[in-house]
Amino acid sequence: MKWQGRRTSRNIEDRRRSGGGAARTGGIGGIGAIVLLLVGWYFGVDVSGFVGGDNGGVSASQGTEVTAQDERAAEFVSVTLADTEEVWAEVFRSQVGQVYVPPTLVLFKGSTQSACGGASAATGPFYCHPEEKAFLDTDFFTTLEKRMGAGGDFAAAYVVAHEIAHHVQNELGILGQANRVRAQVSEAESNQISVRIELQADCLSGIWARSAQAKFGSIERGDIAEAMNAAKQIGDDTLQRNAGQRVQPHTFTHGTSEQRQRWFARGYDSGNVADCDTFSAPQL
Repeated sequence: MKWQGRRTSRNIEDRRRSGGGAARTGGIGGIGAIVLLLVGWYFGVDVSGFVGGDNGGVSASQGTEVTAQDERAAEFVSVTLADTEEVWAEVFRSQVGQVYVPPTLVLFKGSTQSACGGASAATGPFYCHPEEKAFLDTDFFTTLEKRMGAGGDFAAAYVVAHEIAHHVQNELGILGQANRVRAQVSEAESNQISVRIELQADCLSGIWARSAQAKFGSIERGDIAEAMNAAKQIGDDTLQRNAGQRVQPHTFTHGTSEQRQRWFARGYDSGNVADCDTFSAPQL
């Protein structure tokens, strides 16, 4: 993925350094997901975005060193976020007929707080609906490559795009409505709705990838394969097998590896938001 030296986003909140609370920055100098789990995390990816916790306080990350690798990861995230802002502004204008209001992305290292509860390396990247913010630990990319077997810049970009896709769902009124229904039904039915939310976000991520290539020419040979591999590694069935557990479809909250790959590919091939309607699909 071609990302070095490109525009960074101003919608970054950097909490990686201790002291002084959460600092909001405009285009972080030297800087800038579902969706990744360690074995045993199972359903920790993005689930925090649906948790009804009410810890509205905001705090800085626990004091940890910010390394050169962290700074590179942060710059990468900021460039990817900037790309999503331009892509979705154009898609909303041409396909939805409304103005896209981008989210803030919170970078932290170690742990921090959100309106959806505590955030840490164990929660993975997530989108917090009440705050309209995505949260990402900069150590995440190491986890993505070394623990999940999904290396490569574009695999990481896919995860960022997936979290921003939840904000797209929020802007379209889908996420709030789906979560209200989830709160009123059984756990099994709630899980089924969650799967449709997540697969739609994968499809929207595919639209972003297609548009990014057309708009910025940033996708290189092998990038889509990296995203597809990441989608495979974070399927509920693969996560359960890799953890030595029996596959239990009724507990799925994100979809199988095959479903996640297929819906990402659908968005990439189509480029049309209407084709990402997982809620009307008779079969996922």
